Amino acid sequence: MEIKEALHTFSSYSLWLVIIGIAIIAVSVLPRILASFPFSMPIGLLVFGYAVVALPFGLDAPDVNAQSKFAEHLTELGVIISLMGAGLKIDRPPSLKGWSVTWRLLGITMVITIALSAFIGWWFLAFAPATAMLLGAVIAPTDPVLASEVQVASPGKSAPDDEDSQRAHHKAEDELRFALTSEAGLNDGLAFPFTNMAIAMVIAGAHPAGWFGTWLSIHVLYEMAVAVIIGLGLGYLLARLLMAIPADSHIAKAMTGLGALAATLLLYGTTEFFGGYGFLATFVGAVMIRQYKPHHPLHKPMHILTEKLERILTAIILLALGAAIAGGLLAALNWKLIVCAVLIIFVVRPVAGMAGLAGSKAAPWRERLAISFLGIRGIGSLYYLAYALNQQDFAGSETLWALVALVIVISIFVHGITATPITEKLDKMRT
Repeated sequence: MEIKEALHTFSSYSLWLVIIGIAIIAVSVLPRILASFPFSMPIGLLVFGYAVVALPFGLDAPDVNAQSKFAEHLTELGVIISLMGAGLKIDRPPSLKGWSVTWRLLGITMVITIALSAFIGWWFLAFAPATAMLLGAVIAPTDPVLASEVQVASPGKSAPDDEDSQRAHHKAEDELRFALTSEAGLNDGLAFPFTNMAIAMVIAGAHPAGWFGTWLSIHVLYEMAVAVIIGLGLGYLLARLLMAIPADSHIAKAMTGLGALAATLLLYGTTEFFGGYGFLATFVGAVMIRQYKPHHPLHKPMHILTEKLERILTAIILLALGAAIAGGLLAALNWKLIVCAVLIIFVVRPVAGMAGLAGSKAAPWRERLAISFLGIRGIGSLYYLAYALNQQDFAGSETLWALVALVIVISIFVHGITATPITEKLDKMRT
């Protein structure tokens, strides 16, 4: 019996369960296997997703157009879990000075990235203004979850006494890892106003006179204010509730981790119900929970559960992305789109990053250069694109899907291979 006939004894659903199970096993073992190699887990998952459709298993590839709502909600869930995980890791209390690199990355780098990407889309690719603006918006979010080497360490690790442990602690809390983690936590939410700008341009035309007032008052001021207020207030209340209930047994402590999932859903759902930006509120609320009694032992189980959920969802999303690519997601590519993707990864983000961090005293020039280069694209970009295309019809949507997917693929490979050598080199220079 040929392999194709044998595999048809499985239903498509059952075979996909097997494939997802293999992907989750890979999530649990690959980080240990690849720890000493410049090769990241997302690369393996993406290639595996491509292979299961490209090989003669008889599986249909996911279709981002026919299954756009499912793609939106799957990536949405992946983003909010990732945001909770990022917020629960950050030990550094929010402040103007302590987070100065983050504010620069948000206020300068992100804006320049959006503007340059939109300009390239309009001038070089001849996108309509709204489509070009959408390209800039969806490219803006960074995604360190796809490269664990550039994340801060688990919560609650206070500075130890011995020299070796101090060096490891310093490695976990350096400006590079903190900046990229905090940037991703906030710009995943701050990309929403620019996405809504693109949607407004489709509805009312490219001229700002038709949409600017409503966009500024509703999509910037109101929705961001609601997100920050609910994130701070509800985050504080959830922290008090979760920390007030004692957990003495191992089972009770393990179940406390579910509080992080509950907090994620409550923060996001409540904010969206009141018309705010749920992504922003989720990260702000997570930081509030982390800062409330930062040495409380229950922070660890909450982080552990969030990290596990994050890895499972990341595996499923990357598996689906690889499968969609095998099914023709990149079919619309041409040489101009390839050049544009390369420019975004190797020119736009590094230039925008160095411009935003110019003159910063919080990090030496080597770390500023690494922060600028390691602006990893991923799940957030997929979500924003699916969301916008489900809201309105944009000219050239298939081309936009191909371009954004290619940017993510290049980022996964380039940053996945280079992140470990870059961070290890910088760690040695600090010692």
